[in-house]
Amino acid sequence: MPGGYDTDTVTRLETNLDDLSPELLGAVMEKLLAAGALDVWFTPIQMKKNRPAVQLSVLCDEAHIAPLADIIFTETSAFGLRTEKITRLKLERRFETVATEFGEVTIKLGLKQGRVVQTAPEFESCRTVSEQSGQPLKAIYQAALTAFAKSTGR
Repeated sequence: MPGGYDTDTVTRLETNLDDLSPELLGAVMEKLLAAGALDVWFTPIQMKKNRPAVQLSVLCDEAHIAPLADIIFTETSAFGLRTEKITRLKLERRFETVATEFGEVTIKLGLKQGRVVQTAPEFESCRTVSEQSGQPLKAIYQAALTAFAKSTGR
């Protein structure tokens, strides 16, 4: 564990797309995430002949490389993929539930050597409480952070 961080190795799949309808990109992202991608993103780029394009990037574990490549090749206009192994430094993750005035919210904690260094309310948990309570999502998010801070004295 360099510097006290957890590590793992993932693969980044990338391709440049200059001829794909933007409507299809969102659908491709959903399919990739549903098929096991750890993360998917698009970066605006400029290609040859001054064509605006996007670079599709996908992070995945080794077991998902082939199925995700299949999705990219069948659902986009890609003719090739670049792959790169990447070592990630990660915080240990732990989940806790906090009680807010609107309902219980799950909080994700990032720890380094047992010390909390990141705190983030889980989006889906906040959305559920927001829908059930009728309160704005940002109010739920803030209430969760406040409740966590009070429970830990931070």
